[in-house]
Amino acid sequence: MGEETTARRKDAHLDLCASGDVEPAQNRTLLECVHLVHCAMPEMAVEDVDLSTEFLGKRLRSPLLITGMTGGTERAGQVNRDMAELAERHGLAFGVGSQRAMSEAPERAASYQVRSVAPTAVVLGNIGLYQAVRLGVDGVRRLGDSIGADGMALHLNAGQELTQPEGDRDFRGGYEIVGQLVRAFGDRLLVKETGCGIGPDVARRLCELGVRHLDVSGLGGTSWVRVEQLRAAGQLAELGAAFSGWGIPTAAAIASVRRAVGPEPRLVASGGLRTGLDLAKVLALGADVGGMALPLFRAQQAGGLAGAEAALQVILAGLRQAFVLTGCRRPADLRERPRVLTGELKEWLSAL
Repeated sequence: MGEETTARRKDAHLDLCASGDVEPAQNRTLLECVHLVHCAMPEMAVEDVDLSTEFLGKRLRSPLLITGMTGGTERAGQVNRDMAELAERHGLAFGVGSQRAMSEAPERAASYQVRSVAPTAVVLGNIGLYQAVRLGVDGVRRLGDSIGADGMALHLNAGQELTQPEGDRDFRGGYEIVGQLVRAFGDRLLVKETGCGIGPDVARRLCELGVRHLDVSGLGGTSWVRVEQLRAAGQLAELGAAFSGWGIPTAAAIASVRRAVGPEPRLVASGGLRTGLDLAKVLALGADVGGMALPLFRAQQAGGLAGAEAALQVILAGLRQAFVLTGCRRPADLRERPRVLTGELKEWLSAL
C-alpha cells in the first residue's frame, strides 16, 4: 500500500538523519565567507537585544523557524510534539514535516497534531508541490485546517524526488498550482526548497504570482538527495552520489534572492545553519527569519526534549552574543552594519 510505503520511508529518514552521513563534507553553506564586523565598544547590555519579528501574522520572540522534518508515524509524532513545545516555550515558529502520509492515510493525522503543546506558536502545515498538484487547493486547505496551522509550507524537492525510488518524475504544472494556492491562502503560504536552494529567477517568478513568504533552504546542511542515495540501490544510488552536492549554497541563495525580490517579501534562510552566529549571518544577508532542523532533531534523539532545549539555549545565546558584538539591538540594525563577503560567495553573487 502507498501509505505503508510512505510511513516506512519516514522512519527510514529519521534513522538516517539521527546518525547517518547526511551532510556531505563537500557541501558548504558559504556562511564562512560572511564576516560580521566586530564592535569593540557596543555600549549596550545583552538584555537590550530585541530579537522579536513578525511572521505569518504573529510576533516571534526570536527570528527562528524550526523547519519541517517528519510526520506519519508514532516516532515522528513525538519529534513533532517536542519541537513544537520548544517553539511554544521560546516564541519561535514550527513547521511539521510533509503531510503526504496523512493525505494518504488520515488515521496518521495524530502525528502532526501539536496544538495541545503549542497553542499559541506559529505552526505551519507542509505538503510537496507535486502532491499539491494532485490534491488540489481544497485538499491542501484541509491538511492545514486539520492541524490548526497558521499557514502552509509548500515544499519544492525535485532533486530528492528524482533520487527516491518512489519519487515523482513529472514536474509540470507547478507554477499553476502555486498561483491557485496564493489565491486560497494569501500571505499564509510559504514556498520553500529542501536543501537545494531557491535562486533569484525562481524567486522573482514566485513573487510575481503573489507569494509573500519564501524559504530559500540552500545547500550546506542535510542533503535529502544524500538521504535518498543512502536508501537507494543501483542506478539511483549512483545518481544520488553524483547529485548529493547539487544546489545553491545558503549564503548565495539568501543574498541573491533578497537582492532580486526587494524588501517586501518575508524571507527565511535555512540549510546548514548550526549556530547562533550562522543565524546572525543570514539575518545580515537579508533573511527575516532563520530556519533549523537537524541540530535540534539530533539533540532530541540523543537527550529527549531536555536535550533539544539545551541545544536551543546555546543557539539563542550565540545569536544574542553576535548582536552585542556588532552593536546591534534589533535585526534591522544588523542589516545596516558593514559586513565583509569573501571568496566563493563573491563569485556566486556575481554570477546570479
